[in-house]
Amino acid sequence: MKIAIIGAGNVGGTLGTRWAQAGHEVIFGARDLNSEKIRSVLASSPKKIQAAHIKEAVAAAEVVVLAAPWSVTQTIIETAGDLTDKIVVDCTNPIAEGMQGLALGLNTSAGEQVAAWAKGANVVKAFNMTGSANMANPVYGDQKASMFICGDNLDAKQVVTHLAEELGFEVVDSGPIVMSRYLEPFALLWVSLAFMQGLGPNIAFKLLKR
Repeated sequence: MKIAIIGAGNVGGTLGTRWAQAGHEVIFGARDLNSEKIRSVLASSPKKIQAAHIKEAVAAAEVVVLAAPWSVTQTIIETAGDLTDKIVVDCTNPIAEGMQGLALGLNTSAGEQVAAWAKGANVVKAFNMTGSANMANPVYGDQKASMFICGDNLDAKQVVTHLAEELGFEVVDSGPIVMSRYLEPFALLWVSLAFMQGLGPNIAFKLLKR
């Protein structure tokens, strides 16, 4: 599968590297191809990963992963060109300044806003409520960390489910894109536990069933 990743930080870099290792064609989209993050991810990957300007990367991809800060997400989508029928994976969280809650919530969400901006795309919220350490390895003993996703298109969610399962996650379909309103605060809880409460980044959420 051809995957474009916009954002080469911890999340985007880890996802891109792991999917490349799984055999996918990964291309990072960036405004500055000589940025330190782009050069770092290209140099550190054991598999061949490409980089291109955002519009070029998106045009070549079947799946587009938004892994940049929320503050630049609208600009990225406007730069991306035609997203019709593409699967757009929204990893963003609209975290307010100073980590004081979310800039969006209750009656909307980043996931819903991305769906409104990305006309014609099939948006799936995923990979937003945990850290990059879990994307590198979501397995805890004999347990797999849960990855909660949501979106309105079942086929798109099946593709994202497969991509998450390739990384080792157990996927939980949380329903339509409106459920982003609940998955995005989940990210703040994880950050608080990991860094403010001192539990560290090697923690994960798990949905138990019986």
